[in-house]
Amino acid sequence: MWVEPWLLAAALAVEACVGYPQALYARISHPVVWMGRLIETLERRWNDPARSDVARRMLGIAAMIIVAGSAGALGYVIQASAQQLPFGAVVVVLVATAGLAQRSLYVHVRDVLQPLARNDLPAARVAVAKIVGRDTADLTPAAVAAAAIESLAESFNDGIVAPAFWLAVGGLPGLFAYKALNTADSLIGHREPRWRMFGWAAARADDAVNLIPARLAGVLIVVAGRGGLRIMLRDASRHASPNAGWPEAAMAGALRVRLGGAATYDGVPHERPTFGDGRGPDTGDLGRALHIYLTSCVLLSALALVAAACLRGLSGAT
Repeated sequence: MWVEPWLLAAALAVEACVGYPQALYARISHPVVWMGRLIETLERRWNDPARSDVARRMLGIAAMIIVAGSAGALGYVIQASAQQLPFGAVVVVLVATAGLAQRSLYVHVRDVLQPLARNDLPAARVAVAKIVGRDTADLTPAAVAAAAIESLAESFNDGIVAPAFWLAVGGLPGLFAYKALNTADSLIGHREPRWRMFGWAAARADDAVNLIPARLAGVLIVVAGRGGLRIMLRDASRHASPNAGWPEAAMAGALRVRLGGAATYDGVPHERPTFGDGRGPDTGDLGRALHIYLTSCVLLSALALVAAACLRGLSGAT
């Protein structure tokens, strides 16, 4: 149950302009929040430390089947029902926008850039804390800019390219199932003892569904930034994740800066790999990164339109 490329392009355009309406969020929250509540409920009930590691891993697999299966089934029902309506395509486009995050990501990163640009470091720290997991209370302006750029690059895949890819390939069922797996990975796909066994399936599934989109995201950033291919190919594999390093290394190369390195999480210092060469990023680089991000989003929509034109041409030829 795939979605025609022109519908994908329409969904990207509508979401970029409107985003997820705050009035709707206030009334029914967001589908990702619903998924998160289901995942947290299953984790509380099934991830009992008294169980064996094998039992916890098997229950984690079952949880992912339930969560992704339920999300995919809901997407199937919505899309199948919409196809029976006179304006079903409009319904599919509007529902699909809930799985995309172009506007939201732009707003969150812009909200970091603006206080940085006016030298309001406390406000910038508060803003960047909304999009990163590291400790932000003691970050310097350069460190705030670096954190925002890294989050922007990685979230370009998780929040835009991968959802768009699975919407194109699997329609609303594919989109919803992807969002469920990605949400599960962010909540329980961790290496800490509590989640290592139960969250194993979430982490592995998220790795699998992001293999192609992450590399596509990296290429889009390279094209939008007019550079960075060498750094992406050289440094992407340094990341602990098989996917997150691709857009992050691409952004480092496009900006000609160094990303990654030491960071503190919950008071514990962590040494992370670095991406790119040269100096660390500054406020100006964050502005440039936001421009590259916007251009990458336009390129993604253009790619969908080109695919739609090609498919129409093939249909006409037959």
